[in-house]
Amino acid sequence: QAQLVESGGRSVQTGDSLRLSCSPTFDSFAMSWFRQGPGKEREFVATIGSGGIVSEYAAFAQGRFTISRDNAASTLYLQMDRLKPEDTAVYYCARRVGTNRRHIGSYDNWGRGTQVTVSS
Repeated sequence: QAQLVESGGRSVQTGDSLRLSCSPTFDSFAMSWFRQGPGKEREFVATIGSGGIVSEYAAFAQGRFTISRDNAASTLYLQMDRLKPEDTAVYYCARRVGTNRRHIGSYDNWGRGTQVTVSS
């Protein structure tokens, strides 16, 4: 099966915006973003249903991040606004195959990640 590839990460300043991309996605599966900061465990960021209608966010992402998908382009997106230094992390996308939307054990086909660095 195709390997997910994330892109769009780079170094930015506090308050800037970034849009991450992930492809090729799996149209019939929910997809999610996770992140792993330096010295931290990988944590849930956001998830979106296969149809792109239902989404859910971690508390830190609510109101600042927006997850979306374009199934015609087989691409998942994460729009991140008002970035903070604590958002510095490697961001990963993954396909959900389990029932716990926020647990890494429910996911497979992880990409290698894209680095986001936010400086103050």
